[in-house]
Amino acid sequence: MNSTLLFVLLLVSIVMAARLLDTWMKQRKQPTQADNSETEEALGKIDELEERVRVLERIITENRFDLKREIDEL
Repeated sequence: MNSTLLFVLLLVSIVMAARLLDTWMKQRKQPTQADNSETEEALGKIDELEERVRVLERIITENRFDLKREIDEL
């Protein structure tokens, strides 16, 4: 009787551990909605910063900027 009870408890604990492991693996694979929104927000900020850098590069490389700097140096 004692060995039968031990076998049942062992079987139940193995099944519970397998389900727990399965649930943990599924949650680990799927990104959460919060992660997706944070990623989208970060990508939006990166796009804005890239556009600002493009504008600054365009301003710096214009001939008028060089002329204005030369005038300011006089």
